[in-house]
Amino acid sequence: MKVIAFNGSPNKSGNTYYAIRTVFDELEKHGIETEIVHLGNKAIRGCIGCNQCAKNKNEKCVLPEDGVNECIQKIKEADGIILASPTYYSGISGTMKSFLDRFFYATDSNGGMLRHKVGASVVAVRRAGGIPVFNQLNNYINYAEMLMPSSNYWNVISGTVPGDALKDEEGMQIMRVLGKNMAWLMKLVENGKDNIPEPEREEKIYTNFIR
Repeated sequence: MKVIAFNGSPNKSGNTYYAIRTVFDELEKHGIETEIVHLGNKAIRGCIGCNQCAKNKNEKCVLPEDGVNECIQKIKEADGIILASPTYYSGISGTMKSFLDRFFYATDSNGGMLRHKVGASVVAVRRAGGIPVFNQLNNYINYAEMLMPSSNYWNVISGTVPGDALKDEEGMQIMRVLGKNMAWLMKLVENGKDNIPEPEREEKIYTNFIR
């Protein structure tokens, strides 16, 4: 089994990284392969709403190559994903938001590629505003019909300069518990595939409230 984490922080080894790494330490204890994809330092533009990924059905966004399509293909080999972002004005970092809009729309429009994979969100924050970021990241996971493990608090860790997060004892525990629960849920899914058939995917109904 494998988990891929998408790191939306511009700092490759900042506190967002330490949050991911703490979760990964637990996953790796259970023999789960891990990989971090660093996105926060890339120039990724937002979705332009052209809907071509849904029309073409080729598992690609039509915008110029900036790593999004590579990530779409990467998740085929993953059983779980982690969405990780620092807190910018109580919101997801800009690059991460651009990536997630395109990545999730393209994967959902091409047969629900993330459906029933295990997904979790982690957030790094200096002081406050981390919970709205956590909720925003979870919106993507819920929309994609992913399975979400929990921890013993919201998945937010605190720190200002890189490495501060390691001093947040409660935050570190939250990430450890998340890693343990994620590994357990992934094993449940893997061991249940041959015994319990998954429900059929329903075609999405779009309701327009403007009459």
